[in-house]
Amino acid sequence: METRNEPENDRYVIEVDGVVAGFTVYHVRGGRYFFVHTQIEPSFTGQGLGSVLARYALDDVRAKGGTIIPICPFIAGYVDRHPEYQSLIDEQLWDRINSRLKPQ
Repeated sequence: METRNEPENDRYVIEVDGVVAGFTVYHVRGGRYFFVHTQIEPSFTGQGLGSVLARYALDDVRAKGGTIIPICPFIAGYVDRHPEYQSLIDEQLWDRINSRLKPQ
């Protein structure tokens, strides 16, 4: 298993035996990583690869001194289940985004 950042493709990737098993897409603006989509290929689901990928991506953002906006439900759920990553969220911006997304 190999995980890596592919900044030229705006994504983190996880490979198993040389095959891309999944990825999480992000966009960087002002040091903030906006995670927008995570996908694990159907033949690789149920193996915990999404969690490995999320942990790798979040640890990499932390090492770079960045913050996150977890638009992707998978990344948001991972952070909810792993409070050690909660401090990575730019709470002020995330709250502003959420307030605009809620029905009036």
